[in-house]
Amino acid sequence: MTANLTPVAKFDFVTVLSQAAAAYRRQRDTRPIAERLVNALLQSEKSAKQQHLTYPFESLLGKWQLCFATGTKKVREHGGIGLGKGFYVPKFIRIHVSFNATLDEDSDRGKICNQVELGPVLLKLTGPVQYTCKKNLLAFDFNQMIISLFGRVLYNRPIRSGKVKTEDFYNQSIAQQPFFAFFLVREDLIAARGRAGGLAFWIRET
Repeated sequence: MTANLTPVAKFDFVTVLSQAAAAYRRQRDTRPIAERLVNALLQSEKSAKQQHLTYPFESLLGKWQLCFATGTKKVREHGGIGLGKGFYVPKFIRIHVSFNATLDEDSDRGKICNQVELGPVLLKLTGPVQYTCKKNLLAFDFNQMIISLFGRVLYNRPIRSGKVKTEDFYNQSIAQQPFFAFFLVREDLIAARGRAGGLAFWIRET
């Protein structure tokens, strides 16, 4: 089942996520508390699995600002990994991720750019991605780092993330790579679970 980016039904979790996005854009005074937003993300993830939703790679293209993340924590009772409490990213830190498609025949391949801005300092990591539509999995690897200060590039070199070279990236199993498992994709916001188990929520950069 392919997802429509304009939902035909209004679920409670969509309302909560929309409120959080509006508050982060300062279009709304109050924002949902972290616990409520985490519950909305979990409800959204559960709904996507029940409906067997799939999203095309094209729906992820563009630039997205991270506004909320959970991280993970160890659970003593079970000896496993659970979700952290979750937190809104402070406004003085701007974290963006962007996805671009390649121009070859394979429409599920592209590039990722993850950047962090803190005042005049900019850290940017780039690399290849490959997307599996049936599972909404986007695998990625970073192979280039750029550090700038006041717009002046101080560092721009290839890096090794401990994975593989770019030319071998597409031959590797997704299980061997970092990935995001997307469970909600709309025109204005996206949400995913990372390989480590944490949740992340982005809004489209305008």
